[in-house]
Order: sequence, then structure tokens, then C-alpha cells
Amino acid sequence: MVQTIANRSQVPLDSRDLASCQQVFDKLSAGYAVARDSDEAERMASIIIELYRQGVRDPNHLQAMVEAARGLFETDGSVNRPAAMSTG
Repeated sequence: MVQTIANRSQVPLDSRDLASCQQVFDKLSAGYAVARDSDEAERMASIIIELYRQGVRDPNHLQAMVEAARGLFETDGSVNRPAAMSTG
């Protein structure tokens, strides 16, 4: 008998998962003035969902990884983040 191991990315997200992702998306889109109906918002949402499915569940960690994936870091290593976007 062959057993199939479900990949995390194949498991549907439940309402708590989606609420966590939505919270991170809302915080980032508001902080960086990304229009909800823009291509950038779609890319950002895709990154959030993919990272979440890969096991990144802490909202602050997820936010930091999305920021890095979007290239929001300055060349000197500091984060290009509005004051209201503090992760602490």
C-alpha cells in the first residue's frame, strides 16, 4: 500500500489562518499605502499565503519576511518602514 504525505501547501487554510494572513496584509498595505486592488497587493498577498503555508506563522516574522521579499530594505541594512509599522 502506498502512503501519501500531504504537503503543507496542499492543506486548505481555515478561517483562523486566513485571519492571521489578513492581519499581516492589512498592516503592510496600510503602512506602505498599497492599494488593495493593485498588482502589488496581489503579489504581497501571494507572498503572505505562500510563506504561511510553508510554516511562517508568527505575524511579526511573516511581516518581516514579506518586507524582505518585496525589497523594502535600504542598502545600509535598515528597514524602510514608516514609524507606524513597528513590529514590536
